Amino acid sequence: MSTLHADTFSRVTTPDDVSSETIANYQRDGFAHVPGIISKAEAARFHAAAVGVAGRMKARAEEGTAYRKALAQFVNVWREDEAIRELTLHPNVAAVAEKLAGVPLRLWHDQILIKDPHNNAATEFHQDQPYWPHDHSLQPLSAWIALLDVPVERGCMSFIPGSHRRTDLQATDLTNARGLFDKCPELQWEPRVTVPLRAGDCTFHHARCAHMATPNNTDEPRVAHVVIYMDAATIFNGKPHLVTGPLSLQPGHVLEGELFPSAAEMMNMAAAR
Repeated sequence: MSTLHADTFSRVTTPDDVSSETIANYQRDGFAHVPGIISKAEAARFHAAAVGVAGRMKARAEEGTAYRKALAQFVNVWREDEAIRELTLHPNVAAVAEKLAGVPLRLWHDQILIKDPHNNAATEFHQDQPYWPHDHSLQPLSAWIALLDVPVERGCMSFIPGSHRRTDLQATDLTNARGLFDKCPELQWEPRVTVPLRAGDCTFHHARCAHMATPNNTDEPRVAHVVIYMDAATIFNGKPHLVTGPLSLQPGHVLEGELFPSAAEMMNMAAAR
């Protein structure tokens, strides 16, 4: 994959640009930086949409979680807003996700994450998968799309390469800087890679890759859109979660259907728009 940002040629990165080296690096490290997954013009349009829908959904934002100190989280926005639906279904994002994962995927959920200006709270190192009610999902991953420039000072992410191989760890307190390291002390000595992003750039990370986000010390909110994928055969294990809570699912139910479309179905829906 070219290391040049999409602005250089006024084009976006397509699945055909994802090299075997990038795939191998993702499989080894648990994350990959993909410049220009959407164009800067798209990022600006989706940024405006995300800020607008976040304002409308604010009263229904998830309360009482560790996230609330670090950032505002709005889940399954693709079901609420046409512009965000277009971004969540973006064929570039889904196709690159499947190429990196190497298995058929389906949507788990999307989310808008907004970190207010001068918010000194970090989202501490954690793995995503322990929070999810999933069985039979070995290659889940998230596409974290910057809708404006996200330098280190605005709350970009850092990753611990190779930490996705630790599949035995439980959920941690996102506000406790020692939470993950108390469960796995050796991880605190592993190298960390910090990835600032330009608007339209994306990081894909495996749901077991330990990551954190720095505080936002700038004058502008940090706005990101995240599309989360799971293995196509993922089974609900009965644990509580805000996405599955209203669905009255029984443990052992395959997470599929309208709320959890496959990556192929997502790309077909995008093409039909």
